[in-house]
Amino acid sequence: MTWAFLGIIIGAILGLSLNFSIPIELTKYTAVIIMGILDALFGAIRAEATNDQFDGIIFISGLLFNIILSVLITILGDKLGLDLYLAAAFVFTFRIFTNVGATRRDLLDRYLAGRRKS
Repeated sequence: MTWAFLGIIIGAILGLSLNFSIPIELTKYTAVIIMGILDALFGAIRAEATNDQFDGIIFISGLLFNIILSVLITILGDKLGLDLYLAAAFVFTFRIFTNVGATRRDLLDRYLAGRRKS
C-alpha cells in the first residue's frame, strides 16, 4: 500500500507540474477513466483499512475492468446520442462514497475501541 500512495503522490506532482491539455472531445472519456481509477483505489484502501483480503491481481483486474466498461458505455452513449457517461460517473461516485464511508467507520470504530481499553 505504501507503493500505491507513493505512486499517487508522484503522479499528482507530475500532473500538476506538466502543462498537458486534453482535447474537448475526450473529456467525457477522461472523466470516466479517472472515476474508474478512483473507484478501484478507494476500494483498495477500504480493503486494506478494514482488514479484508486485499489482492493485487483483483485490484488490477478491477481497475482495468472499470476503465474498459466505462469507456465502452461512453462510446455507446456517443453512438446513440445519449450522455451515458453520466451513468458511469454516478455509479463510480456512489461506490467511492460507500468505500470512504466504510473506511471511515472502521477506522473510527478502531479508534473508539482503543480509547475504551485505555
